Amino acid sequence: MDRSTRTVRSEHQAQGARPGPASLPLPPHRLRRAVAIVPIARPLAYAQAHASRFCKELMALIRFPTVSAQPEHAADLVDCARWLADHLRGIGLEHAQVSRTEGHPLVYADWLHAAGKPTVLIYGHYDVQPADPLDQWQTPPFQPAIRGLYLYGRGASDDKGQFFAHLKAIDAYLRTTGSLPTNVKVILEGEEEIGSASLLAFARQHPEALAADVAVVSDTSIPAPDRPALTYALRGSLSLELEVRGLRGDVHSGTYGGAVREPLQALCAILDGLYARGGCITIRGFYGRVRLPDPDERAYLVGVGPTNEEILAGAGASRGWGEPGFTLYESTTLRPSLSVHGISGGYQGPGIKTVIPAIAAAKLSFRLVPDQEPDEVDRLFRQHIARTIPPGVRCTVRTLDAARPVVMERGHPALRAAEVAYRRGFGASPVFLRSGGTIPVVSTLQNALGISTVLMGLALADDAKHGPNERFYLPNLANGIRTSIYFLVEVGSGVRRHA
Repeated sequence: MDRSTRTVRSEHQAQGARPGPASLPLPPHRLRRAVAIVPIARPLAYAQAHASRFCKELMALIRFPTVSAQPEHAADLVDCARWLADHLRGIGLEHAQVSRTEGHPLVYADWLHAAGKPTVLIYGHYDVQPADPLDQWQTPPFQPAIRGLYLYGRGASDDKGQFFAHLKAIDAYLRTTGSLPTNVKVILEGEEEIGSASLLAFARQHPEALAADVAVVSDTSIPAPDRPALTYALRGSLSLELEVRGLRGDVHSGTYGGAVREPLQALCAILDGLYARGGCITIRGFYGRVRLPDPDERAYLVGVGPTNEEILAGAGASRGWGEPGFTLYESTTLRPSLSVHGISGGYQGPGIKTVIPAIAAAKLSFRLVPDQEPDEVDRLFRQHIARTIPPGVRCTVRTLDAARPVVMERGHPALRAAEVAYRRGFGASPVFLRSGGTIPVVSTLQNALGISTVLMGLALADDAKHGPNERFYLPNLANGIRTSIYFLVEVGSGVRRHA
């Protein structure tokens, strides 16, 4: 007999022991209210009473230096995955296991005993960005510390603290009622910060393992602690590396300077030619599929999104740049962009070495909007390079990763369930926002597997994700657990796959 059966029988016997009307069946019009309110009060109270333990457990999770981009931390990711599997097993989930991949491990668990109820897939990533520069941290990045109402540490906000809220909601529910109001699957990966290659491959090979009616991903931000937000759109991405070669090897600039085309100079000319003076991208056909923004949506976003001044302040910039005719928030959400992330070539040490490097390279990425397709933009970029390559050098383009953009209708039942959950968990109705970022797994869930995905942010915009002194606002952890508890109840009330 499973735990949920024992709990139900125990409650039934307790009710039966009381004489009189209390033991009679409830009228139909009161039944749903009783079922909804009585079980949820227990997990809510449990979560509040055990907030200190939950925080300590999160700190233990943050102590794992799970930097997926650095090979020296591979063993740390394996250790963290095992810790998570044990933790999932400990809170009452079943089939908790660590799955090895060609990269870093996947962690899976489920609870599938809510007959006739929908299934929620909870996604999170336990890998983190490198902590450099270390000298800018007030406390060591993998020694979590509480200062005021914030928990500091690498991964506190992105994404350990956010997905941990959902695990603690499950913990509170199973420990107090022995069951969940809906079926649940949990998938935690260790490669989100480097493109999610293993998870995307797993999803293609085993779509049934991730099959669900709705997925919930908490890896986005909210404007303020009293202003939760549902992100209903993400830009897609295309990451590339451009390499320019022109010489057999590095040569002396005094001997050959002014006589040969320099690969580093040619690379800079190519990159500069990708932009028009006004900020538009010059690649032929690039804007051909860009969906024109809806006027009503633009008006709504003006009211709920950050102002130009707020965006500039967040970036530490003195003035904006980009496509004319759009606010900076629109430029980062409704419009595509191209960014250069790094240029390499030649001597980088102290002093100077007067050589002309034989090779130069740049890493860059596009952010794409509906209805742009990464494969088509990849082809257009390669054609542009072929047309504009300076004489005397040759170019190689390598595709690193890609993800399609995601848009979800704001009236979708899953988003409405999340809206109700936010209102009860945070005490405020959420706003609906677009994000300029990309979460590759969301594109796979929504576009490839057909799973409606809710982006339920719990982090704050100033949590310093990816930067020194990353932090997580602890009241958001508590409110996030409450919100997740209510979300499970709302989904259990009737959100169906492809609804």
